[in-house]
Amino acid sequence: MTTHRSAIKRAKQSEVRRMRNRARKTVVKNVVKRVRVALASKSAEEAQAALSQAVPVIDKAAAKGTLHRKTASRKISRLSTQVHALVAEQQPATAK
Repeated sequence: MTTHRSAIKRAKQSEVRRMRNRARKTVVKNVVKRVRVALASKSAEEAQAALSQAVPVIDKAAAKGTLHRKTASRKISRLSTQVHALVAEQQPATAK
């Protein structure tokens, strides 16, 4: 167990940061899940709305250091690709 004052303070700070990061990761997982559920239900409007809510949450988690910036970028990219594919699939083909 920690005995120095500075070590005790660092342990407290680490615990606070751990809980904060855990909460942020949970929020990120929930918004990603909402997008995936909308994709599974084949609802383009819901998927686009869920994606537009998910992107700022994921970006904020990366900005705060909870997620690595490239991990956040990869998540956003993959979700965007899936949503755009669903939207393109549901739009009627235009005759040329």
